[in-house]
Amino acid sequence: MRRKEALLLLLVGAILVSGCLSTDNPVKVVEDGDYVQVEYVGKLEDGTVFDTSVKDVAIEAGIYTQKRDYQPLEFTVGAGEMIGGFDKGVVGMAVGENKTLTIPSEEAYGAYREDMLITSPIEELTAAGITPVVGQKIVTTRGQVGTITNVTDTEV
Repeated sequence: MRRKEALLLLLVGAILVSGCLSTDNPVKVVEDGDYVQVEYVGKLEDGTVFDTSVKDVAIEAGIYTQKRDYQPLEFTVGAGEMIGGFDKGVVGMAVGENKTLTIPSEEAYGAYREDMLITSPIEELTAAGITPVVGQKIVTTRGQVGTITNVTDTEV
């Protein structure tokens, strides 16, 4: 299944922002170099949640995993720690503000690449104790993370 090129991120709020307050603007807004914490919900254009920092959202979307800590995402804005569209999207936000970003693929994870599609016999997963489901994240033996996009009686 081909994914749309843009993804949506709902920034639930910039919870903590370090830095000084401007005398021109008494409300602190995020600038490059600020250290921030944000809650987020990542969605595809069709509304499918693919990632989130919010435990209840992960449970509701069916992507919850016990191995993960559902905590605000922490990073320094403009330091290259995040995908470009996310990094740029928090600039100008105020503490507690909610914002929806639409991030084009070139500012996210790149365009869809047919050459990166891997088809495997379903037995490889079931033998490892995995029942494959569309949307499920899988880690390859080389540590690459993929998402199951199709399941048939014989292949994933």
